[in-house]
Amino acid sequence: MKADLSHYYMGIDTGTHETKGVLLDGGGGIVCSASVPHEIENPQENYFECDANKVMWEDLCTVSRRLLSESGVAGEQVAALGISVMGPDVICVDEKCTPLRKAILYGIDARAVREIEALNAYYGAERAKELYGHVICSDDGAPKILWIKNNEPEIYEKTYKFLTGTSFTCAKLTGNYYIDKFLARADFKPLYDDHARISNECRHYCRLDQLAAAEWAHCSAGCITPEAAEKTGLSVNTKVTVGSGDSAAEAISCGITAPGAMMLQLGSTMYMYYCSNKYLVSEKIHGGHFVVPDTYKVSAGTNAAGLLTQFIRDSLFEDLKEAEARGGANAYAAMANAAELIGAGSNGLLMLPYIAGERDPIQDPKALGMLLGLKLGHKREHIYHAALESVAFSARQIIGAIEEHGLAVEKIFVSGGGTKNSLWMQIMADVLGKRLYTCAEGGGAAFGDGLLAMLCAGAIPGYESVESFVHVDRVYEPDDLKNEKYNRLFPLYKRLYESNADLMHGLAALN
Repeated sequence: MKADLSHYYMGIDTGTHETKGVLLDGGGGIVCSASVPHEIENPQENYFECDANKVMWEDLCTVSRRLLSESGVAGEQVAALGISVMGPDVICVDEKCTPLRKAILYGIDARAVREIEALNAYYGAERAKELYGHVICSDDGAPKILWIKNNEPEIYEKTYKFLTGTSFTCAKLTGNYYIDKFLARADFKPLYDDHARISNECRHYCRLDQLAAAEWAHCSAGCITPEAAEKTGLSVNTKVTVGSGDSAAEAISCGITAPGAMMLQLGSTMYMYYCSNKYLVSEKIHGGHFVVPDTYKVSAGTNAAGLLTQFIRDSLFEDLKEAEARGGANAYAAMANAAELIGAGSNGLLMLPYIAGERDPIQDPKALGMLLGLKLGHKREHIYHAALESVAFSARQIIGAIEEHGLAVEKIFVSGGGTKNSLWMQIMADVLGKRLYTCAEGGGAAFGDGLLAMLCAGAIPGYESVESFVHVDRVYEPDDLKNEKYNRLFPLYKRLYESNADLMHGLAALN
C-alpha cells in the first residue's frame, strides 16, 4: 500500500511516570514527540493510585496540543489517534465520566489481598483458575472492584461505569465506553468471558450495565467530540482507537505480532508479553488471548525494576542525585559507570528485588527484598550491580516458566527506559543467555499507539505489515563465560526466596 503523506497519525501513552506522545507521518516516521511528567501516589503499603483526570486526561490533552504546536500540523490533518494507559486499572466514574475516586492502579496495587483470599475460598482454587484463566492475583480488576464494594460502599453505589485507563480516556475523547478485547480477557475475567462478552458471572462483582463493551484495540471507538476537540486541538473528524494497556502498545511498537516473539518492557516494573499459537494455562504465568486477533499471549510481570534502581539511587547514591540536580551527570549513568568493571555475580552478592512484594512467578505480595553475601569489601556499586542482576534473574525465572510448556522464545525485544542503561542490557543478555534487540524508534508504547492509529485508519493493511515499520537499533550478544557463571548462581537465586518465604511472611506480620 502506498503511504498517504497528506495525513498524520498520533499515538499517546500514559505510563507510570510520564505521558508521552508521537506524531507519525503517512510512512510511519516520527515527525515529533512530546512528553509530560507526572507522579503516582503510594499513600500506604501496597496502595498505588493516581488522579485520573489530571494524570490520564489532562496530560493527554497537553501532549496532543504540544505535538500539533511543535510540528506545525493542523488538527484536521490527523486522521486517527491511538491511545494506551498503564493498566489494568479500576476507575469509578459517574454518568458524566467524572471520576468518583482516585484510580486504583495495576498489579503494583495489592490492596485486595482479602478479596482474593475470599474469592479463592468461595470458588475453590480450581474453579477460580478456570474462571480467571490463571491464579487470581493483584493484576486482576475484579478483586479491586470488590475492594471498593467492601470498603467504599458509597462510591460503589454511585458508580455508573467501572473502567480501566484506556476506557476512561477513550470515553473522555469520544463519549463512548469501550474496553479492548485483549484487556477484557486478560485482566477483567470473569467479568468478561472467553469471547470478550460481558458475563453473567460479573453479577457477583457489579451490574452488567456498569461495564464497557469490548472491541479490538485497533478498531475505531468513534470520532472526537467537540468538547474534546477543543481541549486536544484535534478535529471532530479524527478517529480514536479503542486502545489498550501500555504494555500491549509497547509490544506492537516492537513488532510482536507473530508467535515466538517476546517483548520485555523494562520500566518502573518489568512486564513481558510473549506471542503464542496456543492458549496456555499455568499457575506461574498468565495465558490468554493477545491484542493481535487470532493469536494468544503469555504474560508476566514483576513489581520492581526501575523502582528498585530508583530506590538504590535515592538510598545509596544521594550525592550523585544531588550533583545531577546541580547540572552534573545523570545519576543513573554515573552509577552504571561505577559498576561497569564489577564482574558477574557482584563479588558474591545476591539480591532479591521484592521491595514491593512480587507478582510473577511467585505471586507473593508479602515477599520482601533480600541481600545475601554482604562483606566488608563490598561498596555501593556492588549492591547496585547485584540489583541489576536480580531483575535479570527474575526475567530468567519467568522465561523458564514459559519454556517449561514447550514454547520457544525465539526473539526478545527489550523496550522501556531500562534500555538506556547498556550495562543493564548486557547483564540481561548474559543472565538469559539470549540475544536481545532494542528498537530504533524512541516512541515506545506511544509509537505502538501510532501504528494502531494507522491500522484504524487503514494506512496499514493489517498486523502482518506492522513489523516492516519497526527498525532494530542495537543487538546485545550474551557473553558465554558470564552466562556460565550465572547458570551456577540462578539456582541459588530461586532457593533464596524458597528458603526464606516463611520468614518474610512472619516479618511482614509484625509490621
